[in-house]
Amino acid sequence: MSEPITILGAGSWGTALASHIGRIGHSVRLWGRDDYVKDMVKSRCNQAYLPDLILPETVEILPNFSEAVSDVKDFLIVVPSHAFRSVLTDLHAIRPTGVRIAWATKGVDPTHNQLLHEVVQEIYSENIAMAVIAGPSFAKEVAANLPTAVTVTSNDHDFSQAINKRLHSHYFRVYAQTDFIGVQIAGAVKNCLAVATGISDGLGYGANARSALITRGLSELMRLGIAMGGQPETFMGLAGVGDLILTCTDNQSRNRRFGYALGKGETQEDAERGVGQVVEGKTNAFIVQALAKKYQVEMPITDQVCDVLTGKTTPFESVEKLFAREQKKED
Repeated sequence: MSEPITILGAGSWGTALASHIGRIGHSVRLWGRDDYVKDMVKSRCNQAYLPDLILPETVEILPNFSEAVSDVKDFLIVVPSHAFRSVLTDLHAIRPTGVRIAWATKGVDPTHNQLLHEVVQEIYSENIAMAVIAGPSFAKEVAANLPTAVTVTSNDHDFSQAINKRLHSHYFRVYAQTDFIGVQIAGAVKNCLAVATGISDGLGYGANARSALITRGLSELMRLGIAMGGQPETFMGLAGVGDLILTCTDNQSRNRRFGYALGKGETQEDAERGVGQVVEGKTNAFIVQALAKKYQVEMPITDQVCDVLTGKTTPFESVEKLFAREQKKED
């Protein structure tokens, strides 16, 4: 059995990844901050998020943070983007050197509007081995052994190979690449666009409008990503258009469900309560908008999502404004 990897974050995605890695024969430590993690030690089941999944014996559940991070080299952080910095800071306090950091968090750090690899480099160093897991991947489907493909982006060949080895199986395909900026921008922007398509569907605007929003949203994503230094090919791959389609079209997406509830006339509080988990797009939309202004990139769909969230416009008015924009060439 390989050296253990510690997964920090026992939500649905962290638990699903722990189960998958353990199921194919690798040793995993799983830590989470919430009280239900203590119950998982006995039940070996995440009743809060994946009640039908029994974790394999290769997964060791450790509610104690110090114990979970001791004597392990490789870490995989799977927490909401707003908690990423605090978890990494806690890790650094105990393990300041000798670690390699991967994450499956999709979003941007709200403290300084930073991409997550910049947070890692700030807290550790620019030379630390890093990796990002991205792509179209719902936790419930990974937990159920359904076919999935993701991309692993890393600045270190050995670490990339180590993560690939732990993840790759006959039903979980892994592709490798190196575009940190593109992959992370895609993960943040797609959450905002999923809120927009959810709003449109909640209003009953149908498949034509949804397809238009996804397509024009991809243009927004690419404009910002390229302006920030991302590679165009990334946005046409799994982390880009692949994850965008998944998040905007399936009701397993919490961002889409949140937007759908808004389109149906629910308040933000009721919509988020109905989702029952963190809605990344709710906070990421404003960070993406700030980045768009910084890089002088036009992102009208993102702007309308922000206007809805701040109450400047209603969901109905936001979609009407998008379709009332002046005509222009598609390119």
